[in-house]
Amino acid sequence: MYLADSRSTKPAVAPDTGPGRRPAAVPGTVLALGTVSLITDISSEMVTAVLPLYVVAGLGLSPHRGRAFGVHRAMDTTGALLGPLAAFAVLRATVDGYDAVFAVSGCIAALGVLVLVLLVPRRIAPEDTAPPKSGPTLGDSLGLLHRPELRRLTVCAALLGLTTVSDSFLYLLLQRELHLPPHLFPLLPLGTAAAFLLLAIPLGALADRGGRRRLFLAGHGVLLLGYGLLLSPLRGAPVAVAVLVLHGAFYAATDGVLAAATAGAVPAEHQGAGQAPVGTGHALARFACSLAFGAAWSLWGGRTALATAAAALAVSAVVASLVLRTVDGVSV
Repeated sequence: MYLADSRSTKPAVAPDTGPGRRPAAVPGTVLALGTVSLITDISSEMVTAVLPLYVVAGLGLSPHRGRAFGVHRAMDTTGALLGPLAAFAVLRATVDGYDAVFAVSGCIAALGVLVLVLLVPRRIAPEDTAPPKSGPTLGDSLGLLHRPELRRLTVCAALLGLTTVSDSFLYLLLQRELHLPPHLFPLLPLGTAAAFLLLAIPLGALADRGGRRRLFLAGHGVLLLGYGLLLSPLRGAPVAVAVLVLHGAFYAATDGVLAAATAGAVPAEHQGAGQAPVGTGHALARFACSLAFGAAWSLWGGRTALATAAAALAVSAVVASLVLRTVDGVSV
C-alpha cells in the first residue's frame, strides 16, 4: 500500500493527487493486502481481548497476578520491535525485497499458529471449581449502556476514534516529508514501539494515581501535539524522532487504559459484556477514520488531510473532556 512493487518501474512513493483530481481506483493488490491485515488483526485482537478472562477463568490464576499481564504485554511489544527490524533486514538482504517480506511474514504467522495449537492449554483450572456460566450476549452488552458512566465512555471512545489517524498514514507522511528511502520505512514503527515500551509502565502507574479517563484524554492531546509537529515547517531527523516518541506516548497513555476505565464502570460479573460496546465502538470509529482519511488524502493531499484530522481531533478532545468531566457527580 505504501511502497511500489519491487518489480515495477514506477517511483517508490506516488505523488499526491492534487485538489480537484479524481482519485484512482483501489488496486486489487491493495485490497488483497488489506484483507491479510484485517484477518491477522482479527486473530491477534481475539487473543488480546480474552487474555484477562483466560488467565483468571481458564488457567485458574488469581486476579491481583499482574505479572501475567505484564509479561504478556512485554512480549507483545517485543514482537512489535522485532517485526520492523526483520522487515528492514529482509529488504536490505534481498533483491525482490517486498515478496520476501511477505513470504517470511507468512512463515512466522504459521509458526505462531503452531505454538498456539501445541503449547497453549485449553483449561488447567482445578477440577472442583464450579462449571463456567454462559457467556455474555449482545443483549447483555446493550443493556449495560443504560449506565451513564459506560454510555459516556462509549460515546467518547467512538468520538476520539473517529479523529485518530491510522498509524500507517502517519508513517507514510513521515517518509514523504523526510524523503526516506523505501528500505528505511519499516524502521518507523520501531520508534513508536520503543517509546511505548519505555513509557507504558510509568504512565500506567500515573493512570492509577491521577485517573484513567484523564490520562486517556491526555494521550490524545499528546497525539495532537505530534500532528502539529509534523505539520510545522521544522524538518530533519530530530522531528521524526520526536513525532515517533509522541506517537508511542499516545499508545502508552491509551492502550489498555480505556479497558481499565471501562472495568471500573461496570459490575465485576459483567466485565465481558461491558467491554464489548466500548471496544467495538472505538475500533469501528478508527476504521471509519481510516476510510475517510484515505479519501481526504486522495482529494486534498496528505498535509491538508492531516491538518483537517488534527482540527477534528482537537474539537473531539474538548467535547470528550466535557462529557467525562463528571459522571454521576464524580470527577474524571
